[in-house]
Amino acid sequence: MPSFKIDTSTAVVFVATAPTPKLVNKQTGEIAIDRETQAKLMTVGLLISDEGEGNLYQVTVPETGVPEGLTPGTPVSVVGLKARDWENTFNGQTRHGISFRATAVVAGA
Repeated sequence: MPSFKIDTSTAVVFVATAPTPKLVNKQTGEIAIDRETQAKLMTVGLLISDEGEGNLYQVTVPETGVPEGLTPGTPVSVVGLKARDWENTFNGQTRHGISFRATAVVAGA
């Protein structure tokens, strides 16, 4: 499915939840890996506020693009943010949503 660039150049962005490893399987603890770079993937909760509206997004970022010490409340900028819609069927139930992916999160925006 295609992905779409998201422009955050006029937005105020803060860390809402600290980075955590993105898991492929919660039962085994297997961490997701970027297919192209083989870097471990992290999930960071970001509060993005623009034009009077704020939203919380769970954004997947390669571990190499996440600086040490990101804590809730830290102002950041987001590099290469994209959205992609997804759909899957598991045990006969179809689920769908939008996933968010970025190249990097940079502290001190």
